[in-house]
Amino acid sequence: MSARVLEVVEAGLVPYREALDLQRSLAQARIDGRREHDVLLLVEHPDVVTLGRTAQPRHLVDARGIDVVEVERGGDVTYHGPGQLVGYPILDLRAYRPDLHWYLRTLEQTLIDALALLDIPAARRPGYTGVWVAGERKIASIGVHVKQWVTWHGFALNVSTDLAQFRRIVPCGIPGVAMTSVERERGNGKGERELWEASVRAVVAGFEAGFGVAAHTGALTSSVDAVP
Repeated sequence: MSARVLEVVEAGLVPYREALDLQRSLAQARIDGRREHDVLLLVEHPDVVTLGRTAQPRHLVDARGIDVVEVERGGDVTYHGPGQLVGYPILDLRAYRPDLHWYLRTLEQTLIDALALLDIPAARRPGYTGVWVAGERKIASIGVHVKQWVTWHGFALNVSTDLAQFRRIVPCGIPGVAMTSVERERGNGKGERELWEASVRAVVAGFEAGFGVAAHTGALTSSVDAVP
């Protein structure tokens, strides 16, 4: 039996609201049966703060000079910006396991496995969603939305992110949390572009192993043209 196909789209630097519209369109097309395959959309965003369904106003510390967007994903407040690898899996969980808890834990494991390929030992932290280094430094955040078992939103992996930007918020609503990145954990042995490309390869490999899919990287198939 052949593995399910996962279309991987590296879209580059995309404004947050534009990527959000694309996610919603892709998810609706998957729900309606107008897309044959699941999609993993990989992007960077210009500086933006997003507020999930459980966001607390006091967790947005400094909104000066930055776009703030309220969204339907789970979780609290987070920051996206250049150097951060943001992944939006558009998956029909009925083809895997229709279980939100399983999906979140599998996303975490996918990122843990990806970081292992980058020689960064990472793990879960009991009581929290996301991925951590040494149990105290958060390197990846996760916040998802599911409709009729089709997912969107996803994860943010700090690759060469300006970590000072996280001072604008209480990341994920966790007071005193320390944020880290692939670059910080590995040191400066690789250039920024090489580190980014290695991180993308590792994440794609993690998805193949974690979700049992065959990744096909390229442009979106033409079925997206039917999305309103």
